[in-house]
Amino acid sequence: MDNSSDDSSQISVDVVVVGSGAGALTSAVYAADQGMSVLVVEKSDKYGGTSAISGGGIWIPNNDHFKKKGGNDSFAKAMTYLNAATRGKVAEPRLRAYLDNAPEMVRYLEKNTRVRYAVAEKYPDYYPHLPGALHGGRTLDPELYDTSVLGEELKNLRPASPTTLLMGKIAWTARDAHKAIAKESGWRLLILWLMLRYKLDFRWRKKSGSKRDRRTALGNALIASLRRSLMDRDVPLWLNTEFKDFINDNNRVVGVKVVSHGNARVIRARRGVIMASGGFEQNQALRDQYLPKPTKVEWSATPAGQNTGAALIAGQNIGAATELLDWAWWSPTMQVPKEDKARGLFAERAFPGAIIVNGEGLRFVNEAEPYLECGHAMYQDNKKTAGKSIPAWVVFDSHFRFNYAMGPLMPGQIMPDSRLPSAWHKTLYWKAHSLEDLAAEIGVDKDGLKQTVERVNQFASTGDDKEFQRGGNIFDRYYGDQNVTPNPCLAPVNKGPYYAMRIEAGDIGTKGGLLTNENAQVVREDGSVIEGLYAIGNASASVMGTSYPGAGSTIGPAMTFGYIAVKNLAKKPVAASVQRPEEAVEMV
Repeated sequence: MDNSSDDSSQISVDVVVVGSGAGALTSAVYAADQGMSVLVVEKSDKYGGTSAISGGGIWIPNNDHFKKKGGNDSFAKAMTYLNAATRGKVAEPRLRAYLDNAPEMVRYLEKNTRVRYAVAEKYPDYYPHLPGALHGGRTLDPELYDTSVLGEELKNLRPASPTTLLMGKIAWTARDAHKAIAKESGWRLLILWLMLRYKLDFRWRKKSGSKRDRRTALGNALIASLRRSLMDRDVPLWLNTEFKDFINDNNRVVGVKVVSHGNARVIRARRGVIMASGGFEQNQALRDQYLPKPTKVEWSATPAGQNTGAALIAGQNIGAATELLDWAWWSPTMQVPKEDKARGLFAERAFPGAIIVNGEGLRFVNEAEPYLECGHAMYQDNKKTAGKSIPAWVVFDSHFRFNYAMGPLMPGQIMPDSRLPSAWHKTLYWKAHSLEDLAAEIGVDKDGLKQTVERVNQFASTGDDKEFQRGGNIFDRYYGDQNVTPNPCLAPVNKGPYYAMRIEAGDIGTKGGLLTNENAQVVREDGSVIEGLYAIGNASASVMGTSYPGAGSTIGPAMTFGYIAVKNLAKKPVAASVQRPEEAVEMV
């Protein structure tokens, strides 16, 4: 919705939500259901934020879906695991608040809104060696959603990333994607069915004037279902409205200043402001100030120009404490010519037959490990090698090229080299008939690369990676090829021609931000609360600390602490300084 015809310079509502990702929209829906007037403001011309291009999974220990399937989880198991993963560096009340409220939040949304999830029974926790870890069941995957119910609001939905779609255009769930990627029984029939379903829906695409699948999945489905739920409640969402600063009254946040369609506006918040505006990964100055070097905006896989640290800057100006500013949700990324953001490498690193090497031609990481750890390892090795691990290189042979995807390169059996854009050669991928020639092309040590490949080939024959234990746990094997033995994550690299692709130390958002308590309230350095101010998602310091316990550890907490924030807001008295007759908030 747009507010361009609303000429009033100042309005008043109970709750202002800044941002329109999953955490923001969950907060707005729940606040409306608690009888509060709500306004959501989004600086982009599209709603959904990073959530809309994400996998949309949420990590919810002890959830109802898993229990109904006979799963065995508990608060105690989850707390044991979270304490181990976060290494005691996150205040226990925050962890307890998350574990107590996360299942309740999902239960509420599924009962009262259009949001629907299914349990990913096979998706293991990211650190299966830690006490309390489970081999599946804690991650929930959004169900497909029919976007035709959005009407005109469909055009304002941030489109799903092509990387999350089958063939760049067909929606599928994370469960379907895993079945195809791991080449489980029936995967070919699944893909044929999905393609047929898309093709037979041509009348809707013709009517809508778009090649977009009527159905959407993953993070896009989550955002679409939340947006429709907001529409059901007549909750206004203003696009093209950028947050600028807080309004303070006696050390309490009582509203925000925004610029909407070029016009300065004041929005008073009688109960509070929820900052869900994302991190600061799209602000090069803040990256230079806080993140390890080297660091570039262009390496981030988040929407260009969106998450620029507005909450962080404004919060610091009023004395808010911060944490984890030197951390991001790291992920190796690659830059594809003509694309507006980098692509994260998530599943591909586990496929058998591809290795990651530094400038010395040496492996430095278990390629199949969680992307947070893989990205962090790039920085760690970069220190050891005096700058030879950023960029790093993913190297594979023609057998891998034929059978598996790597970034935008679909398997050669679908997308042979002859069909690749000519602009990609020597910008996105490099190719040579021998390892020595490939090393020369990309500028890595040829002897190091040759010796690395020889060792990997030996490991592949035995199934035992003696250097980094790739494929040695259930998480590694989740995306491995189940038809490859003895290790689904290991295959020889021995069939020319050979390929290399450059990867950077990228991210899917920053981890650090405003420090909050168990109620999602922003606090000062002395622990006192800044009344009226809440922060969730990447606008806040992650409740997961420097860890990534499982798939959905970003969006799950964002939605849960949005839910918690509203619970706390509902108990708060209306700010005396803004107890005035409510002014209408127009929906145009």
